[in-house]
Amino acid sequence: MEEFLDLITDDMEKVEAEFQSRLVSQVPRLTDVAHDLINRGGKRFRPALLVLSARLCGYQGTEHIPLAAVIECIHTATLLHDDVIDNAQVRRGSLSANKQVGNRYSVLTGDFLFCKSLAIGIEVGNLRILQSLISATTALAEGEAMEMEKTGELEGVTSLAITEEENLSLIINKTAVLISAAMRIGAILGKAPQPVEEALASYGLAVGIAFQMVDDCLDYIGDEHNLRKEIGTDLKEGKVTLPLIYTLGRCTPKEKAEIHDIMLGDQLPPDGLQRIITLINKYEGFAYAFSHAQRYIEEGKERLSILPASREKEALIAGADYVVSRRG
Repeated sequence: MEEFLDLITDDMEKVEAEFQSRLVSQVPRLTDVAHDLINRGGKRFRPALLVLSARLCGYQGTEHIPLAAVIECIHTATLLHDDVIDNAQVRRGSLSANKQVGNRYSVLTGDFLFCKSLAIGIEVGNLRILQSLISATTALAEGEAMEMEKTGELEGVTSLAITEEENLSLIINKTAVLISAAMRIGAILGKAPQPVEEALASYGLAVGIAFQMVDDCLDYIGDEHNLRKEIGTDLKEGKVTLPLIYTLGRCTPKEKAEIHDIMLGDQLPPDGLQRIITLINKYEGFAYAFSHAQRYIEEGKERLSILPASREKEALIAGADYVVSRRG
């Protein structure tokens, strides 16, 4: 990860300063809630990818700084809305905003961040960049709706029927599209030829898919201190991700009934998480998901082969490898 970030330390400091100057509302509490969540940190993976993509494509201007901030603001807005929908307790190592200030202010702050992001996009004045931002933001909302339709938390859901193909579509919409957009916007800023732009966007999509697949595994077996969130939240929310999809397709009818009882009951049993983990391990569901993530990482790195050797390209390769190497 250090190799990934070393090249762009100065630019990422400017991105952090951009948050402070841009996220100001005439309603002080909106400013406070937005700044609180942004200032909790996070990996800043998405804005870093935009900065690296722009530099890789030879961009010499300054518009990559506000646009990198936009990407992180959009991501943060989705987290605020997700936490309300999921009734989350913790975000980035602290009490979630919905638990601090309530659902209404969390939703309004998310809306505020979305609007600020699009305003900055308009200010930059590049129609293709604005189209990329709007397309990604629309897909994020659709991804959340897809997930709600497949979660045990949704009223009326009585089964855990979700295919690998449906899960992949959900991952693309809920996570990968924004990472892909970050790479594409960097390429647009650098006026990259169309084949290069598409290669970088494809790299972002593949890495984004892998990122979420790894996250879905870590939600079961990650380190809470490193993750800065409680493990098992997907299970509590009735979300069926790739390790469990794979397991459900291979376990016995009795084991499948046990999984259904745990996930679709009124309350998660105290030993529910461990029982599910035991079954996933029995059928090697985590190994299957990690292998799929690795495959997407290799696909993403292969898309970079169109580009000549550079420090930025090496950093993107290192960033891709980091995605599948993390365990917390």
